[in-house]
Amino acid sequence: MKISEILKENKVTLSMEVFPPKTEPRFDAVSSAVKEISKLKPAFISCTYGAGGGTSKYTVQISKDIMDYGVTSMAHLTCVSSSHETVRQQILNIKEAGIENILALRGDIPDGMAFPGTNQFEHAIDLIHVIKEEYPEACIGGACYPEKHPDAPDKDTDIKHIKEKVDAGCEFLTTQMFFDNSIYFNYLYRLREAGVNVPVIAGIMPVTTKTQMERSIELSGCIIPPRFKAMVDAFGDSPEKMKQVGVIYATEQIVELISNGCTHIHVYTMNKPEIAASIMEQISTLI
Repeated sequence: MKISEILKENKVTLSMEVFPPKTEPRFDAVSSAVKEISKLKPAFISCTYGAGGGTSKYTVQISKDIMDYGVTSMAHLTCVSSSHETVRQQILNIKEAGIENILALRGDIPDGMAFPGTNQFEHAIDLIHVIKEEYPEACIGGACYPEKHPDAPDKDTDIKHIKEKVDAGCEFLTTQMFFDNSIYFNYLYRLREAGVNVPVIAGIMPVTTKTQMERSIELSGCIIPPRFKAMVDAFGDSPEKMKQVGVIYATEQIVELISNGCTHIHVYTMNKPEIAASIMEQISTLI
């Protein structure tokens, strides 16, 4: 089923994200986690795509497995460090697997890579154009950053680029993680003011370790509210306590979002079925 159709339904949706293994020996463990997360029957499950396509075959396989478990799937596709030929072949692989949904991403620029290089993509919008050519029936999603893309010079320019992606054929957006809901609400208002009217799925990351929070700040520049920082400072040295704190905080975020009319939530599960299940259980009557 196309995600654009799911998002048109008049109900709250909770979707989840998994990531493929980097090496073959890890495949069985990841596959087992994906199977357990699929049992929760989220609205859909997306599967990420490693830098440079390093996990491309696993992304397609896991996305296909998700469908076999009876859940709608979405394959991520990044383009920044891949040739046009490689990307076109991956789109064909996705199409042949029967996967209807693609999240079109530029991806992170690998350290030391000359950018842009010969025969490389420069922006996600370039990838969207190619998907439209090679697989016009696909439902295309895009990513957005409530706190501004790290490479954008300013927020207005960032939103302008989002509008361009939507105009090119992006049917919905999924946000990068954020920990302060007011940032999302403000961002959504600014998108609507700019004429971006596609669904904007709120991305929520249950932070279950202090290291994970530090990594989140490093990668995306997320603002950590003092309230959450106090929780991490108090419980971050205890894995079990921090896991519970992470689930509680993420759940509170989700409840507040739903209470304020945000009907589509995407949970970055980090391949942890127990975390996904805890959140699903706590909001089960809300969806």
